Amino acid sequence: MVWQQVYDPFGNMIISTALAAIPVVVMLGALGFFHIKAHIAAGMGLVAAFIVAVFAYGMPAEMAGRAAVLGGFTGLLPIGWIVLNIIFLHQLTEQNGSFKVLQDSLSGITEDRRIQLLLIAFCFGAFFEGAAGFGTPVAVTAAILIGLGFSPLAASGLSLIANTAPVAFGALGTPVITLAQVHGYDLQEVTAMIGRQLPFFSLLVPFWLIWAFAGRKGMWEIWPAILVTGLSFAIPQFLVSNYMGPELVDIIAAIVSMLSLVAFLRVWQPKKVWTSPAMRGKDVSASEAKPPQPIVRHSKEALIAAWTPWAILSVFVFVWGLPPVKAWLNGLFAPKFPIEGLHNLIMKVPPVVPTPHPEAAVYTLNLLSATGTGILLAAVISALVMKYNPVAIVRTFFKTLWLVKFSLLTIVLMLALGTLTRFSGTDTTLGLAFANTGMLYPFFGTLMGWIGVALTGSDTASNVLFGGMQKVAAEQLGLSPNLMGAANSSGGVMGKMIDAQSIVVASTATRWFNKEGEILRYVFFHSIALACLVGLYVTMQAYVWPFTLMVVH
Repeated sequence: MVWQQVYDPFGNMIISTALAAIPVVVMLGALGFFHIKAHIAAGMGLVAAFIVAVFAYGMPAEMAGRAAVLGGFTGLLPIGWIVLNIIFLHQLTEQNGSFKVLQDSLSGITEDRRIQLLLIAFCFGAFFEGAAGFGTPVAVTAAILIGLGFSPLAASGLSLIANTAPVAFGALGTPVITLAQVHGYDLQEVTAMIGRQLPFFSLLVPFWLIWAFAGRKGMWEIWPAILVTGLSFAIPQFLVSNYMGPELVDIIAAIVSMLSLVAFLRVWQPKKVWTSPAMRGKDVSASEAKPPQPIVRHSKEALIAAWTPWAILSVFVFVWGLPPVKAWLNGLFAPKFPIEGLHNLIMKVPPVVPTPHPEAAVYTLNLLSATGTGILLAAVISALVMKYNPVAIVRTFFKTLWLVKFSLLTIVLMLALGTLTRFSGTDTTLGLAFANTGMLYPFFGTLMGWIGVALTGSDTASNVLFGGMQKVAAEQLGLSPNLMGAANSSGGVMGKMIDAQSIVVASTATRWFNKEGEILRYVFFHSIALACLVGLYVTMQAYVWPFTLMVVH
């Protein structure tokens, strides 16, 4: 039996929108206000989503259950698989002492915590976002920052803030490529449009990051370094996106930014070194920060040994992200499992799509091509290089699995919730509420992308969810479809820091378990403020700066 989605089941968008928001409100309220553990909050949100889908939207209960199961499997692979294996690598490097050497080498570049944030959270994180995406950059950078002695809230919250500007071109351009393929945008034109929106925020975010950590005065004390970091990322981001394509935008920009900052530090150092590992102002985790340690100089051989696992990781993540490699690995093993009773049995209808079409529900067991598998191989090879024996490697892996068990459960429940809201159409109801804003649509359409990522945890998923609606609404309002398609992705990046799976990844990487609510409360203001700024920028593009809409050939 085919079930047709209904986006206004009560014939009143206010009532329908309020009902559609219940699962999100339940989950975020439980996390942020009632301090309920993340896996319990996610379970509560999932139950609420099931009740709303079945009893308010009329979705068959069996279909709702199957959609949740599909989401749960997606949570395990690829997302949970990434988290498990990056923590596994971190455990290996901690146990043999090489991570301490890596910390000392980073401190040797600069003892200033603010500049360490620029190097690791922004530059290094952007590289991993460009190469892999899907939680990898937050997992890596938060783990390194906590190892350097940052407080858990600083390490997790600031990693999330830094992982914004690169997200639209993450995983070798996957979000924008998907947007173009699924909804019929011209790939180069929409890529170029995103490349005229995000560079401004690539310049702003490093300033915002340091302001969030050290306050206004602490930020201005190192403004030259921040400016070098932001400009050297923003300029390549603009040039590569407008004149090459989406695949290498983040990787090229991140490498240029990292090299520029390191080179700049050879001729400039801050007058006052900031050594506090906790955030200025209220930091509920300040007592858990490690005090600054004296810099220890290590031999060249020790430094090479300490950086080798992370170099191996970078190579594997980059190679695993290459489309030809993914295609080859999928050709070896990537069985597809259409979900019986769900696949092509749910009909998406206008105004979300131009003509009705069925929703596919296929789970692909792409174990070989999954980024987490590349990370696992990097971890095993690194362990052998570090002279671990096979028994110790296996023991550490299962120790890590036990360590992150509740985090994996949370991710499974979060993805089950997000998938159920997508198949039931409740998240589309929220999107349509934004689409009914007339002349203010450039602003609220941008926030549609923000809420899409906040709900699904993925800029790619948000583009799939709302990319078609953005195109239809833009054409009806006489706006550029490419502008609003790009705005969906650019606005979405600011939702990345509050999506539940990213917060769980951050709390797991910093071992700050059951503190997801604290992280959410901290980053929420930053997320909504930056999303509104993107919305204002897109509105200016639509009505004040039409020259920014010109097509690049």
